[in-house]
Amino acid sequence: MINALISDLHLEQNNPHIADIFRKFLNDCISSASALYILGDFFEAWIGDDDLTIFNRMIIDALARATQKGLPIYVMHGNRDFLIGKKFLRMTGCQLLPDEYVTPLLGTPTLLMHGDTLCTEDVAYLKFRKKSRSWLFKTFIQLYSLKKRRLIAQRYREGSKSHTSKTPAYIMDVTQSEVERVMQKHGVLHMIHGHTHRPAVHQFELDGQRATRAVLGAWHEKGNALICREDGRRELITF
Repeated sequence: MINALISDLHLEQNNPHIADIFRKFLNDCISSASALYILGDFFEAWIGDDDLTIFNRMIIDALARATQKGLPIYVMHGNRDFLIGKKFLRMTGCQLLPDEYVTPLLGTPTLLMHGDTLCTEDVAYLKFRKKSRSWLFKTFIQLYSLKKRRLIAQRYREGSKSHTSKTPAYIMDVTQSEVERVMQKHGVLHMIHGHTHRPAVHQFELDGQRATRAVLGAWHEKGNALICREDGRRELITF
């Protein structure tokens, strides 16, 4: 059996191709994986658990079928879907992970994150993140109608695209010193995260020992996953 890790699918009804790839991947996981980890930005925008469009219901039903067949699915909030809540978890059978989570992945303690908090040079985003993750913001935003929330989400997406286009790439990438600080905090030598859309496995020295940081790829035209095999191999795949 294997552990499969994915992030940054950005699922939305305007891109059904990616949803189809995900559902096929999910079916494969049911028969071959011991667990599936979704490390944030599963949806392009999740405006609340009451947004039960036909598309969202299709994804929810696919997840529910997988968990009912015995596949553990763990989800983590990203910067696009931090409003995933208890109702979504009940409907899907998924389990929510905290922003920093250590798991003995095939016997090796590994830190899982979405990855956005590692980008400490992106001060403007981190200010917005602190505001948007507050209890007050999340409570207030869900008082709006679904129509109003969709308009707000669209405005934020447009703002994010503008910010990305104007910001140097190095600012939106992780800060190595922050990577090392968080890994030392949790006492691990292995980290897996998404967010940056730059799939790779980085090796470096941490406290005199070999450490690794695996970055998950975004699902633009194809699917991407990190497969952790029983023999200890970790492989980034595209499909």
